[in-house]
Amino acid sequence: MASLICGSVAYDTIMNFEGKFADQILPEQIHILNVAFLVPTMRREFGGCAGNIAYNLHLLGGDPIIMATVGGDATPYLNHLHALKIDQTHIRQIDDAFTAQAMITTDQSNNQITAFHPGAMNESHLNLVSKVVDERAQKGKGQAKIGIVAPDGRQGMWEHCHQLADAQIPFIFDPGQGLPMFNGPELLELIELASYLAVNDYEGEMLSQRTGMSLDKIAERVKALIVTKGAEGADVYAGGKKIAIPPVPAAKLIDPTGCGDAFRGGLLFGLENGMDWETTGRLASLMGSIKITHQGPQNHRPSKDEIGAQFKTAFGFSF
Repeated sequence: MASLICGSVAYDTIMNFEGKFADQILPEQIHILNVAFLVPTMRREFGGCAGNIAYNLHLLGGDPIIMATVGGDATPYLNHLHALKIDQTHIRQIDDAFTAQAMITTDQSNNQITAFHPGAMNESHLNLVSKVVDERAQKGKGQAKIGIVAPDGRQGMWEHCHQLADAQIPFIFDPGQGLPMFNGPELLELIELASYLAVNDYEGEMLSQRTGMSLDKIAERVKALIVTKGAEGADVYAGGKKIAIPPVPAAKLIDPTGCGDAFRGGLLFGLENGMDWETTGRLASLMGSIKITHQGPQNHRPSKDEIGAQFKTAFGFSF
């Protein structure tokens, strides 16, 4: 039971500022903002929403299919996916572009400032859901049971939502950082196509403002609306009720980069396996908690058994 993951594959350059952004920015001078942050540590990580979601789903024993576009500099990333045995058949390489690059600076309060170069990601619309379906059928592979449209090129996100709906593959619409690229009517159209909608609490507020609808009303248009709330857990609006998902306290807070994607990997695994929302949400919450204890989006390496043991410790039952 595979999951088709449409979204970005990117390199993350992650820097740590040993102070607080708030102490360096003068509110009364915001109109002439000119600040520099000394970042003593810097590292390059494998990232991007599709890559991160696939990585976490793979940890759980799921079957991710990444559909993305990368640049001529993507060989190290492709080798990384090959070593993990994650399907990269539908990752298109565009030699004359850079792979998407995120430059992320995190302060001592886990606030982040990010600069993002989309590069090859802007060509994501060249990938077709129908091609994935046809090629897997020709090779006798199982078709995707669930999909997700995560942040990607604007045209790619738009077309992949429509293509998944046309292929009758239920999917999660996860607009994330791409949400500001769409106006209210466009967002409502994509929500109508989706089976599920996932946002964080900030994005949920932006979504309400752009559509002019409350989250309760938006939830009526999908099978489930998932709103993550960081250290406060998450809410799942499904079946006419609001299900509170408790957080899993992390052993240590190291790096929040990729926590939302880890959560979505848990969501996909729950949907792949027909779990109820109480269990699915708790598994997703645990995956985010595990991720935050490691630097970078793809450096946590628990086995499925270890994840299962942590789940039972946190919630008193097994998934």
